[in-house]
Amino acid sequence: MLGNPGTVVIDTRDPASYAAGHLPGAVNIHDIFTYLATSTPEGVAAMRDKFAAIFGAAGLSGEETAVIYEQSMNTGFGQSCRGYVLLRYLGYPKVKILHGGYAAWTAAGLPVTTEVPTPVAKSFAIDPKAADILVDLEAMKAAVADPNIVKLDTRDVDEWIADSSSPYGKDFCPRKGRIPGAVWIEWYRMMKPSAAGPMFKSKDEILAECASVGVTPDTPVVLYCFKGARASNTLVALKEAGIKDVSLYFGSWNEWSRDPSLPIEEGLPFASSASKAAAA
Repeated sequence: MLGNPGTVVIDTRDPASYAAGHLPGAVNIHDIFTYLATSTPEGVAAMRDKFAAIFGAAGLSGEETAVIYEQSMNTGFGQSCRGYVLLRYLGYPKVKILHGGYAAWTAAGLPVTTEVPTPVAKSFAIDPKAADILVDLEAMKAAVADPNIVKLDTRDVDEWIADSSSPYGKDFCPRKGRIPGAVWIEWYRMMKPSAAGPMFKSKDEILAECASVGVTPDTPVVLYCFKGARASNTLVALKEAGIKDVSLYFGSWNEWSRDPSLPIEEGLPFASSASKAAAA
């Protein structure tokens, strides 16, 4: 696809890694990973406008296929998948992820470059019908109250057991814990080693992981992590495996934990109790 003018390749890594070498023609959009979203109406509007402009500046008009990659599937906290989710949220029709990322590309001996392209800026129509891939805070509250919806926490184990509040540091958020009623599959479990680096497991392997927490192909699932990156990786895995109703709470723990009126589960998962922080 690289020689096709209808392909726009997006590198989500940090600028230094991009400068050291990237796929030919790739544009660097690290904001895909770093952006911290809130799901208030104002926050959603700001995110939508920001990324519509950024992706348009990269040369996307709706006609091109966006191909997104990160360093490898387990070293960028799911950032290529986060880019996929953002584009799908905006209604972009043609989005793919380079499976295995830059590590798999270089392991195959394929060409890289340090040349920086100058894409022609374009724009595309945002399709609000596509927005059901994400849920906002109110929809997440409704999901917590609905026992038929599985709330799937994909964070690292130290966050799940309430030892740390985020990958940015143990006390980055004011509270540690879990969204009430959540079950847990650490996002790494969607992948397995290969000679070219971590790759998604097969459909049957992913469905087996899901079955361990009561998720079948027909179970409605809302995913969350800290800021929607690792959960994006799991979202792609679940969709590839045929889970039909999968959405993502993009504000995730970064938003939920900062509102003291929202209930959380604290302590170890096997000895936790739902609590609601009292307002001072």
